[in-house]
Amino acid sequence: MQTQKYSIQQPLIESLLSWVKEGEIAIPEIQRPFVWDKSKVRDLMDSIYRGYPVGYIITWKNPTIRLKNGNLGEGKKILIDGQQRITALRAALMDEYVVDQDYARIKIKIAFHPLEERFEVQTPIIQKDKLWLPDISVFFGSGFSLIKLNKEYTAANPGADPEVVERSLGQLANLAKRQIGVIELNADLDIETVTEIFIRINSKGVVLSQADFAMSKIASNETHGGPLLRKAIDYFCHLCKEPQYYDHWRVPRRTSIRRHRRFAPTLRAHGSRAAIRRCSSVGDFVPVSAFVAPWLTTR
Repeated sequence: MQTQKYSIQQPLIESLLSWVKEGEIAIPEIQRPFVWDKSKVRDLMDSIYRGYPVGYIITWKNPTIRLKNGNLGEGKKILIDGQQRITALRAALMDEYVVDQDYARIKIKIAFHPLEERFEVQTPIIQKDKLWLPDISVFFGSGFSLIKLNKEYTAANPGADPEVVERSLGQLANLAKRQIGVIELNADLDIETVTEIFIRINSKGVVLSQADFAMSKIASNETHGGPLLRKAIDYFCHLCKEPQYYDHWRVPRRTSIRRHRRFAPTLRAHGSRAAIRRCSSVGDFVPVSAFVAPWLTTR
């Protein structure tokens, strides 16, 4: 008889975000980049505000899984599903940057209309409209005063019903106090099983393309250096999108790559002696790891 392979918890959203910020929940190699558009972030905020279900976050406690920064996840809970939602929450509530599929660092600002209790993606028109609060992240920053904001809003909008404003602002301020479901997979599951769970779940959400499937499978193959190969592919795609990024790693003429400040430590750690000997001048062969590993430290 098959036993249940998970348990369910109901932490507060603010607790979940704190765990991610402190590194207690980490992102593994099988996860994808942020693929949501801004309207989906808006809809997520609206669903939480109205008390609608927003799906479960799935984690897995395993000390040997490879993380996106190349380290092992010892003592951490690994995020298996829910990266898009957590990233959206951090962007909207904590004013953090998001790296999109084109490798651009962007911010997603969500606005709120207290009288209509409506969310929208921030636009220049909304920023100029006094009926809108242009950025809900101010509610969750240090030093925020709900009483002060309430007074400022009613003063700027004399026709607004103070009770409606107070109620909607109070409900928005408590957004991070809402619960969110977290499923924790059993620690004894292997990486192949967890990868299969990830693929099955994501086939029901944002469509998991053949490329996503392949990248997830590559990343889960530790025997043949899957995590490093995935990073090499990701880095190559980055250069295709932004070829000017190559200038950051260009080695000056007549400079030995073996002695270059950026590549030397990595070559010693990852490259074979034969490969290092071939890295004597510009244009010579360099192991993929020499390019990928230093790039990881800048992400």
